[in-house]
Amino acid sequence: MKPKHVYLFFCIVGIVVPYIPFAPFVHLHGVNLKLIFDQLFATPISSFFGLDALVSTLVLWILVAIEGRRVSMRRQWAPILASLTVGVSLGLPLFLYMRERCLEPGGPGPERAAPQ
Repeated sequence: MKPKHVYLFFCIVGIVVPYIPFAPFVHLHGVNLKLIFDQLFATPISSFFGLDALVSTLVLWILVAIEGRRVSMRRQWAPILASLTVGVSLGLPLFLYMRERCLEPGGPGPERAAPQ
């Protein structure tokens, strides 16, 4: 199995798994940002996970900017939007999938010089 297929599989997992607990919350409370942040930072352990996710998101955005430019990846906004709407669980595998597509022969990336 090619890496890009593994990354695509994890895009699906990265959407489904986080929304299993989030969907009932939204059903009960709507998208109440104050309540989301109150609950996210309610305990030290939940704060740990929330801050870890925020730092991971920032690192992902930097990776997208640097590596995306290096491989001439189009639509660099897509993994950033994915991380804002779902989280790093979707943004990272989406970026890795898009990067693999750029790096494969005939992919949308820049022309590669043939090894000598």
